Amino acid sequence: MSHTDIERPGTSADVSAGEALLVEPSRLSPTRRALTTVLRSRELSIFLVLVAVVVLATTKNNSFLFSADGWRNFLLNPSILLLLAVGQAVVIITRNVDLSVGSTMALTAYLTGRLFIEQPNLPIVVVLAACLLMGAVLGLVNGVLVAYGKVPALVITLGTLYIYRGIMLTWAGSDRINAGDLPREFLSLGTKTVVGVPVLTIIAVVVLAVVGYYLHTARGGRELYAIGSDPDAAVLYGLPVRRRLLAAFVLSGALAGLAGALYTARYGTVSSSVGSGIELQAVAAAVIGGIAIFGGSGTVWGAAIGAFLLITINRALPSLGIEDFWQRAVVGVLILGAIVLDRILARRQARKLAESRDHA
Repeated sequence: MSHTDIERPGTSADVSAGEALLVEPSRLSPTRRALTTVLRSRELSIFLVLVAVVVLATTKNNSFLFSADGWRNFLLNPSILLLLAVGQAVVIITRNVDLSVGSTMALTAYLTGRLFIEQPNLPIVVVLAACLLMGAVLGLVNGVLVAYGKVPALVITLGTLYIYRGIMLTWAGSDRINAGDLPREFLSLGTKTVVGVPVLTIIAVVVLAVVGYYLHTARGGRELYAIGSDPDAAVLYGLPVRRRLLAAFVLSGALAGLAGALYTARYGTVSSSVGSGIELQAVAAAVIGGIAIFGGSGTVWGAAIGAFLLITINRALPSLGIEDFWQRAVVGVLILGAIVLDRILARRQARKLAESRDHA
């Protein structure tokens, strides 16, 4: 046993590893601290639920995972929602929400098609960059109104949801982008695989890894958590609250813009109804994945698992013969359960911290 696991003078001998991790993490060795963190994480619980759903669906229908397209669809279908959930998670961590991502995704999906129609030889990288830029600008509008207008994000982004959707309806009208309007190389992004893993999934996982690493290691990432935990204290402490809020909304918009371009590559067709309702799925994925709706805690890894769980449930339940009503009810139960569990864990953590101060 490492010397860091031995009881220190003046501390209780019966303190569990979980309590030590919360109150005095340095008492545990790095290995044991990492293991305890993983075993007690919300992400592990959600991952086990995902595994259980996959096992149950595969047991009932072997082609769910082991057919020619089963594994590919398992990885590919959540990729677009994963991008939206990552951006949404960052915004929710700051104690805000972005309801405009579905409309942003629709605008950039249609922009992708228009660019290829008007400039058939335009490089794919340029189109993706244009979608990222457009999404970032739309996210910046939300961020400016929230950070400087001091208006609740729920109200602002609900308004821009309808404004952006109105722009989409006016711009696209009854027009539809079809696969024949798009370059074959671009459409191949939606079907191509590398070592059995779809390219869209690889792109989504790379984005997830970059954002997750930034939140965990960078000062700016930790400040986002501090802002979400107590916005007033963050201001008093001198944190650049407005700048961080702007960055969070810009990131959410940019990822929604990227999702729009990848949606076009995945499905090859775009109409004015693209992305309707997907913003609520993004919020649900983040909350189910352990992002506290009141801000300040959670990880984008959990949001990604939540996205996989939502899409997998929607795909698995019909194969189990469960009616559409109960499919939606299951998602609702998961959301309510995640919020209730978050409140219970937060109160338990506060109580343990209070007890540790009393014993000190």
